[in-house]
Amino acid sequence: MTGRFAAVAAGMVMAVSSMCQAQDAATAKLDVELNALAPSQKGCMMTFVAENSLQTPINKISFELAFFNDKNAVDRITVLDFRDLPQGKKRVRQFDMPNVKCETVTRIIINDTPVCDGPAAGECMKGLVTRSQISVPFEG
Repeated sequence: MTGRFAAVAAGMVMAVSSMCQAQDAATAKLDVELNALAPSQKGCMMTFVAENSLQTPINKISFELAFFNDKNAVDRITVLDFRDLPQGKKRVRQFDMPNVKCETVTRIIINDTPVCDGPAAGECMKGLVTRSQISVPFEG
């Protein structure tokens, strides 16, 4: 009887462990928020808030962004270096975009993460969740 009980108990422990790992993987995400656009002397200051909830810290990450203008055409594509994103921490990153008028930016899309050092290949884009705190849509 105790042998059967031990086998059942071991099976239950393994099932719970598998469920916890699956839940951790499901909640593993990389949140990037477009927080503000503000006119600057150079052009447009863009403020982002990022939080790494992936399984590992990110040593270095960059995002390739496409900026759409008021004619809904891609105005420019650029790569922004978000540097490191420690696990479980929020980071604010600002970028002064020269020759961009904030009022003409109608949408921003993250095309790719050309650099994502730390997580397994593809995890940064797979876990990407975007949102915008302003009227300009921000998509990933």
